[in-house]
Amino acid sequence: MSDQSPVTHDLTQLFEKIKDVRMAMLTTTDEHHTLHSRPMYTIKPDADGSLYFFTDVKSAKVYEVKKDSQVNLSYSNPDSNVYASVSGRANAYRDEAKIAELWSEPMRAWFPKGKDDPNITLLKITVDKAEYWDSPSSLLSQAYGYVRAVVTGERSKDDDVNEHAQVQPK
Repeated sequence: MSDQSPVTHDLTQLFEKIKDVRMAMLTTTDEHHTLHSRPMYTIKPDADGSLYFFTDVKSAKVYEVKKDSQVNLSYSNPDSNVYASVSGRANAYRDEAKIAELWSEPMRAWFPKGKDDPNITLLKITVDKAEYWDSPSSLLSQAYGYVRAVVTGERSKDDDVNEHAQVQPK
């Protein structure tokens, strides 16, 4: 792999990589200043480059992001070899119009009263920086990397069989 990964300011490729990875691990800092992670269902990226989640107004994460808004989201799909780490700032708030816009019936599993549930709070993550890795999962691509390494004595470079980039929005 190369020592220097490419840097982009465009979130489009990151969002394309994670669009099928619905669950993310959200990491916050708890009241004891230790890291606290939990799975969260990603609703969708917004046009402004933010990621949205629904949560309960009484959840620990709401308290935690009000004390320290720095968070991390980790995305992982081993079946397709896609991985991403997103660092950003979280904001927990209620916006009924945005809730109605983002609502889908599967969310009823967490909020049985529907989109009008007064406990629904939006968690908006503004991306500060991110990094993703996408390695082809096909046997042919893996074989190419192996043969190249055996023949040349060098390990594969990112641009040979892997895609890796840092994302730093402006």
